[in-house]
Amino acid sequence: MIATMATGEDFATRTEPVRRELLAYCYRMLGSVHDAEDLLQETWLRAWRAWDGYDPARASVRTWLYRIATNVCLSALEQRARRPLPSGLGAGPDGDPDAPLVRGEGVPWLQPFPHPEGEPGAADGLRLALVAALQYLPARQRAVLVLREVLDWPVAEAARALEMTPAAVNSALQRARARLAATGLREDEVREPAGREERALLDRYVAAFRNADLETLRTLLAEDVVLEMPPFLNWYVGPDDYVGFLQRAFRLRGTDWRMVPIGANGQPAVAAYLCGPDGVHRMHTIQVFTVARGMITRTTVFQDQELFAAFGLAPVLADEARPLPG
Repeated sequence: MIATMATGEDFATRTEPVRRELLAYCYRMLGSVHDAEDLLQETWLRAWRAWDGYDPARASVRTWLYRIATNVCLSALEQRARRPLPSGLGAGPDGDPDAPLVRGEGVPWLQPFPHPEGEPGAADGLRLALVAALQYLPARQRAVLVLREVLDWPVAEAARALEMTPAAVNSALQRARARLAATGLREDEVREPAGREERALLDRYVAAFRNADLETLRTLLAEDVVLEMPPFLNWYVGPDDYVGFLQRAFRLRGTDWRMVPIGANGQPAVAAYLCGPDGVHRMHTIQVFTVARGMITRTTVFQDQELFAAFGLAPVLADEARPLPG
């Protein structure tokens, strides 16, 4: 028992510092926070079982854990389809913001990742646009690109983690770069979010949204702004359609909203609460913003009840929670 306890304490002490970054790694590979959590648990179980055989002369604990996590992710990806956003499905944007919304029930949608602005851990490699683009890569190329380009690992260390030769890693990286370039990913969509100016812009957006001030909202949007809302297939491009959809939302849902600042994928984000007939504001959506060139260039709105718990969000605003009758 004493030996087992000592082994457990040693395992926890050596591995726990890597846990959060491995969760982010699994998320980049799978595009789902729920899948990432499940695969992290599988990684930890395999690592615990193999701990007695770990050889520090062959690899650091970090590299060893990444090797296990990579194998877990590669196995999982054999059984899973890529996770897109509506704009990545190949269909053009909707031209009518008043058209009925169509749900993509069978689509395994890309999910946001709880990652506040300013939290360490390569936030630029968590940007939604990059994670969406990674979904187009074959699984092993995806792992190579994340380790080499996002986490900036030396080729030799990446080769050890991936159980590949350095030459094979370099070859896979070149193919991954070429394929990623073909997605049309812009540099300003994946760069590290800047600071006060971007947050001030979001503050103005939230204030205008709460006031249903469509004219001010329009001034904050880039000419090529994109609005998309998984699990709905509909998506919109340009300020006219973006504002047109918001006008429809205010008409159908009302204008009494509350916005709670959160962080997702290292980007500015809010949790939107909508007031119901009983006067209580209930969780409605998670909204993630891309800010570039001093304007909002993309808003991705997630309406998935299971995500709210992953972000630690209460179903109703704390000061409005009421006991159910009965």
